[in-house]
Amino acid sequence: MTTTEIKTNDRTTAPATTVRSNPASARLDFAKTAPKVFRAVIGLDAAAREGLDPALVELVQIRASHLNRCAYCLHMHTTDARKAGESEDRLHMVAVWQEADHFFTDRERSALALTDAVTRIGDAGVPDEVYDRAAAHFDEEELAHLLALIFTINTWNRIALSTAKRAGTDER
Repeated sequence: MTTTEIKTNDRTTAPATTVRSNPASARLDFAKTAPKVFRAVIGLDAAAREGLDPALVELVQIRASHLNRCAYCLHMHTTDARKAGESEDRLHMVAVWQEADHFFTDRERSALALTDAVTRIGDAGVPDEVYDRAAAHFDEEELAHLLALIFTINTWNRIALSTAKRAGTDER
């Protein structure tokens, strides 16, 4: 292991950070080590998707993965979205969906706004206006499934990041 300091300006440094030279081999395989937990998350994921448009599912998963900086999940879900026929233009615009609103429907924008709020819940909670906007586009059951989908992708992002999954090594 090596230790590095990150310069934040000319006078101060952030705390030292430990960097592993090969993080993928140094971390546990979550699916093999905690198979019951892994299967439970798969079950939650499958249940959350029920009744939701597959294209919307991928947009939500891509957006949360952007926010969480999860390259593994971002690669997986952009690949899945392409296979499902999603356009490159829309895939590129997910990261800046607020400024590229003409690429997305009102329903998709409400789901992306909810994804942002739930993923960044520690910043300001889920504002009533964001929730109400989503509730105007989704019935209660769909909204519950959308929330579960957002919870699930945030869980997958945390699993992938914590276990140092590498983008492009999808093991499905």
